Amino acid sequence: MGKQFKVALLRGDGIGPEISDEAVKVLRALEPKHDVAFRILEGDFGGAAYFKHGHSFPEATKELCDEADAIVKGPIGLSHEESKKIPVDEQPERGALLPLRRRYNTFANFRPVYLPAELAHFSPLKPHVVEGGIDFMMIRELVGGLYFGTKETGVNDQGKRYVDEHLEYDEDQIAAILHVGFKEAMGRKKVLHNVHKSNVLKSSVLWNEVLDEIAPQYPEVTVKHIIVDAAATALVLNPRQFDVMVMENMFGDILSDLGGGILGSLGLMPSACVGPDKAYYEPSHGSAPDIAGKGIANPYSMIGSIALMLDKSFGMPEAARQVWDAMRAVFGEGITTADLRDPEGKSTILTTAEFGDKVVEALG
Repeated sequence: MGKQFKVALLRGDGIGPEISDEAVKVLRALEPKHDVAFRILEGDFGGAAYFKHGHSFPEATKELCDEADAIVKGPIGLSHEESKKIPVDEQPERGALLPLRRRYNTFANFRPVYLPAELAHFSPLKPHVVEGGIDFMMIRELVGGLYFGTKETGVNDQGKRYVDEHLEYDEDQIAAILHVGFKEAMGRKKVLHNVHKSNVLKSSVLWNEVLDEIAPQYPEVTVKHIIVDAAATALVLNPRQFDVMVMENMFGDILSDLGGGILGSLGLMPSACVGPDKAYYEPSHGSAPDIAGKGIANPYSMIGSIALMLDKSFGMPEAARQVWDAMRAVFGEGITTADLRDPEGKSTILTTAEFGDKVVEALG
């Protein structure tokens, strides 16, 4: 027997369980091809976990994640009406997702914006803009900035309600994510776009100072500075100019969803959230409770998250490439699921499970 890896599988809510099934199929198909064994450890996480255990990130799931070599997480979140039945601090994003990030300090978020030429018709951009396909990586700092700074609400001396939220970064946090960006660029086209807002924000001034101190360690990488609002425009006008983009938390939150829009759907965007000792992998899209259980959700982002795990956590880049190529081949045959239906009606529509079967078939 070759290598063995423990994978914590958190199926999540909504369509999470059904697209997780397809990810497991792919892992099982890879085992004999690469002489590897994946031990799947399943834990409850998210809204469903709250209704079952009274906590959206139960202690048993924490222990299971601690034991695992990597974590695969399905989308979480319930309908608005169901969410109102859960206490605010236990709602999936606050009670599960943010604690997961804190527990493993998963400070580096990778979101590949990948649309090969065969899939370019998915993009809402004009054909000449996406001709030849799109392939770049967004890297977002994930555990600092405005989202994690101190927060205060109240009523001031004038009787006005107010909110005071702090954007907090220190030089070590900034350096850590910039090193990730430079290293990723070294493995690609050696071009790093630094996204900032230094004309307004002092946090970006410090960010750029730290970048200037680190850049000499990567002399082969060309650094291009771009203001965040200009980056949003450039992503739509000429997305092919980018290779690796690095940015702070809130900028990354916004621009990565724009990346999904460029592709035509967040359903085409997997992600990796990497810490110093452990990482979790998840689709960028939501749990889509309105289509849960109907077998129409495309598992691309969940299977793509598996490919990222193979590469970044398990040192299996060839297996990762085979997974990407298999999904590319399936889409190339004009096959998809109903949620990504070609508006011109040219696609062959399969169920979620049938699409997963086709990916396994393409893996050989």
